[in-house]
Amino acid sequence: SSGINAEWPLRPGPFPVSSAETKMTRYAKEPENPAKSAKARGSYLRVHFKNTRETAQAIKHMHLKRANRFLKNVVGHKECVPFRRFNGSVGRCAQAKQWRHVQGRWPKKSAEFLMQLLKNAESNAEVKGLDPEHLVIEHIQVNAAPKMRRRTYRAHGRINPYMSSPCHVEVVLAEKDTVVAKPTAGEEEPVKKKVSKK
Repeated sequence: SSGINAEWPLRPGPFPVSSAETKMTRYAKEPENPAKSAKARGSYLRVHFKNTRETAQAIKHMHLKRANRFLKNVVGHKECVPFRRFNGSVGRCAQAKQWRHVQGRWPKKSAEFLMQLLKNAESNAEVKGLDPEHLVIEHIQVNAAPKMRRRTYRAHGRINPYMSSPCHVEVVLAEKDTVVAKPTAGEEEPVKKKVSKK
C-alpha cells in the first residue's frame, strides 16, 4: 500500500506540478514581428492584482526607458498611477491631473515587480540583438491568479477568510525604428479657429 487513504485524494494546489506545464506558455497577444520583439512573463506573483493592473495600464505603449523612470518616480511619490477601473474609495491627488484623471495612488510593490519584469524583458531583447533605446512596451496584460487562503479571527469566536490576490503578468517589448515627433502648432497641423459661443 502506498500509505495514502483512498477517501482523501491529494488535491493539486494552484501552482504547476510538472515541468511540462511550465514549458508551454501562450501569450494573450503574439507580437506582429517576432524577430523585432522580446517577451517576459511572471506567474503567481504575490502582489495585488488590482494595483498591478492599474500600474500596467499606465505604462502600456511607453518607451522602455520612460516606463522605468515612471515606475521609479511612483516608488518615490513623484508621479502617481491613475486608478481608472478599480477606483472604489481611492483618494484624489493632484498628480493625477497629468493623466486627465482625479484618483491616483503610488503602488510601490506593483511598481517594483513590474520593474523586475521589464528588466527581464530587456535582457531577453539584448540577447536577440535588439537596441534597448528603441524598445516600446507593445503589450502588457495582468490576469488574476488563484487566490491564496489565510484566516483572520473575529469577535465571538468566528473566523473569516483573509485571502491574497496574486496575479500573472505578461509583457511584450517591440523595437520601433523611427519615432515620429508630435508636430507643433506651426508645423503642417492646421490651427483650429476660435469660434465664439453665444
